[in-house]
Amino acid sequence: MFTINYRDPRPVYEQIMDEIRKLIISGVYAPDERLPSVRELAGQLAINPNTIQRAYRELEQSGYIYSVAGRGNFVGARQEVDVQRKAELLKTFAETARELRWLGVSEAELASYLREGETEK
Repeated sequence: MFTINYRDPRPVYEQIMDEIRKLIISGVYAPDERLPSVRELAGQLAINPNTIQRAYRELEQSGYIYSVAGRGNFVGARQEVDVQRKAELLKTFAETARELRWLGVSEAELASYLREGETEK
């Protein structure tokens, strides 16, 4: 699945959230697909189950997953993702775009990255 980078300054639960979010966005996990249980994932990553539980709780609050008592955690539907998360991402995007423009990246280059989804040129 993924690994934890202990040199990363972000807390472990945030790394887990980001990795699961990436798997959902990329389509590895489909809507309504069951996620590994807290115990399963904690065992795979060799970390405390409370850390996994916190990541799952945060993902649920932002609409990426939902839980069903006694059944587990499942990937949420795309339209259920929190509007606040969209606003946060757009704000980050705007700040990043301003900095890139300041560093000399042209609007055409930025548009190309958006169209093609490129991350490196």
